[in-house]
Formats: sequence, C-alpha cells, structure tokens
Amino acid sequence: MSKPAIKALTILEMLQSQRQISGADMAERIGVDRRTLRRYIAMLEELGIPIAAERGRHGGYMLVPGFKLPPLMFTNEEASAVALGLLAVRSLQLADTAPAVASAQAKLERVMPPALQASTQALRETATLETPGQRWTMSQAARPSLTGELTALALAAQCQHRVLFRYTPQDGTPMQRSFDPYGLVFSHTRWYAVGMCRLRMAIRSFRLDRIANVVETGEVFDKPDSFDAAAQLQHAMATLPRPLPVQVLLHTDRASAEREVGKYIGPLAEAEDGVRLATSTTSYTWFARMLASLNFDFTIEGPEELRAAVRLEAQRLARLAS
Repeated sequence: MSKPAIKALTILEMLQSQRQISGADMAERIGVDRRTLRRYIAMLEELGIPIAAERGRHGGYMLVPGFKLPPLMFTNEEASAVALGLLAVRSLQLADTAPAVASAQAKLERVMPPALQASTQALRETATLETPGQRWTMSQAARPSLTGELTALALAAQCQHRVLFRYTPQDGTPMQRSFDPYGLVFSHTRWYAVGMCRLRMAIRSFRLDRIANVVETGEVFDKPDSFDAAAQLQHAMATLPRPLPVQVLLHTDRASAEREVGKYIGPLAEAEDGVRLATSTTSYTWFARMLASLNFDFTIEGPEELRAAVRLEAQRLARLAS
C-alpha cells in the first residue's frame, strides 16, 4: 500500500474514532502540512466518504452524522480477538445472539484477506470455550433467550431508571418486584441483576432466567458511588445462609486460598496460622471432597460431622487407590 493511501486511511480512522478533530491536530499526527491534509481529505471525498468541515477557532473535520464504514483491516491479533470474542458470546445464555454471531462472523470474513479468513475460520471450527460446568463451541445451540431482559436492565441501569418485573423464585410463586438496577454480572454460567430491591429495601441479586416483563417506571434513582456489582454478588453468594456450619483453618496465604477455594464458597479471614474459612454448606460430603482437592493442608475446627465426612472421603480415596 502506498504512503499516501496509508495516510488517507489513517485520517479516516481518526475521523471514525472522534466526533470532530481539528485540521491542525490531524496534520500534526500524520506529519504533513495543512495543504497536503486537504488533498488527502479530497481523496477520501472522491471515494464517496462524506466529510464535513467547520470553520473558525473551534472548527474541524468530521464524518457526516449517520455515516458508517465496516472495519477496513485487521491485524492477525485483532482477527483472533474478534473470533474469540464471538465464541465467548455464545457462552452467555443469549439465544438470539446466535444468528447475529454467525452473521457478524460471515461479514467480517468476507472483507478479510485470505490469510486472516483462514485463521478466523480455524478458530471458529476448532476452538472450544469451557466455562464452569459446561462447554461451548461456535456451532452449539444457545440456551433460552435472556437478551430482552438483559438489554432492558442494562439500559435502565445506565440511565438509573427504576423498573418493575415479574420474578419467579425457586418455590415457583411469581411476584412483582420494584427494583433499582445498579449492574449486571455473569457468574457461574448465569446472569444476575444486582441492585436495590424496593420491596425489601436492601441490596439484592436476582437471576435473569427468573425475571420477565421488565418495564421502566419513569422514576429515577441514585446509584451509590463506587458500587461494585460483581463484588456485591460475590459477597452475597459467599454469605448465603445454608443449614450446615463449617469452620476450617487453611494453612496457606490468602491469595492461594482465594485461588483454590474461590471467593464464592465463603468469607476468608487472615489468621495467625493461615486463613480461616467460616461458612456453611448444604452437604458435609461435598465440602469434604472440596477440602480433599486442595493443594495445601488444613485443620478442621468444627463441627465433628465435617471431620467424619473427611474421614469417609479419605477411606473412599484409599479404597480407590488400592
């Protein structure tokens, strides 16, 4: 590609990335004078790209509003990122995105050089994205759609608009909820809306697959400063009340404990001899197997039922190894 063509494309990229940019800034960035810049602008206009110019101290160049161009070129790294990003979309339980993913992939591949087409097609046909408990490939059917609820709640959260929706909890009894959505989180293969439940007047997390008929009320709300929806969901899951209490001292540092135990099992607190995990569970057998999978030692501080479950797990493993 010739140097003038490269400079013209650079100008086009600048115009696409900014609403308006001054001629002086563009000329300085590509290393030409103002007269040469105007020649490059004319080249782009001859190619049918509508460029508007505003005179004056605060003037500059801009693309005519509403004009859009498809991506002009991708590096190998960018093409791989796009292909992997489209693959990742398929893991997010958004069924209506499946046709959009296929369409976007086809459009991008049509404008790519053969070498990049080959690399993105290879990723599409061979790569698998594995999330906890499930695997996804580009050809796999998506789960029931959550796109409508996700989009409605995202828009409401962005504008800080209160919503009403029907929520069906685990017992199957639907109820109407008034809700201030602060953020959306995808965790452990599920989407959650996190915010202020007006019924309970407390921060709550709602599964999107149990939400229907999202409607904005027209009321606005104030979101707390620096609210972290992911951290709030993590805390809610870690402190979720369960019937069987456990307390274990992990003989490791906090970083290793978080990496192996995870942040959703229960709250971790640094102690003199390691990290203490004080939480609850629905199954001592499951908890014993989780402890057996750790790469560091631990001391069970209680209760006796957990010690018994760990002994049974040790006997099971010894039997399997014999």
